[in-house]
Amino acid sequence: MKNTFFILFLIVVLTRCDNEKLSHKETVTIYYKAFDSGDFNKLKGVIHDSITMINGDFVTPFDKDSFYEFYKWDSIFEPSYEVIDLTEENDNLIATISQKNIRNEFLKNNPLQFKVKISFASGKITKLEELDYIGVNWQEWNQEKDSLVNWIKVNHQNLDGFVNDMTRKGAIELYKGR
Repeated sequence: MKNTFFILFLIVVLTRCDNEKLSHKETVTIYYKAFDSGDFNKLKGVIHDSITMINGDFVTPFDKDSFYEFYKWDSIFEPSYEVIDLTEENDNLIATISQKNIRNEFLKNNPLQFKVKISFASGKITKLEELDYIGVNWQEWNQEKDSLVNWIKVNHQNLDGFVNDMTRKGAIELYKGR
């Protein structure tokens, strides 16, 4: 009888814990910590079945499989993310993020800080829209980018144009076109 009561109690407690919804702030914190630690399973747990990333005029929709490809691409640059601030705005969250990685280091803007608007559906992240970059020296960024593009053009003509499509698909097409 004691064992039955204990088992029922344990089931109720575990079921209750599973049904607790994360706040939007907790969800975003898990998202960036999962990116930072390289834990795609945790990341997958807080994104919706489809997720859209918006950066200026570039709108990139993902399903979980294509988002995994993006995640693998991003991890090449050994990123480190820090959530600096989270502010709720209606059903969205405005996050200030600091991102360090070897790409930003090369472009002389490390860490890169930016604000992103995060939207949710059913408690999971559905959209990340970059709003503003903080303290970025775009002149230096463009000089470094242009020097890389010119170096590629001179030394690896077969890769010329790489900066126009930095997706996995673009890389495959560029490789096949060699």
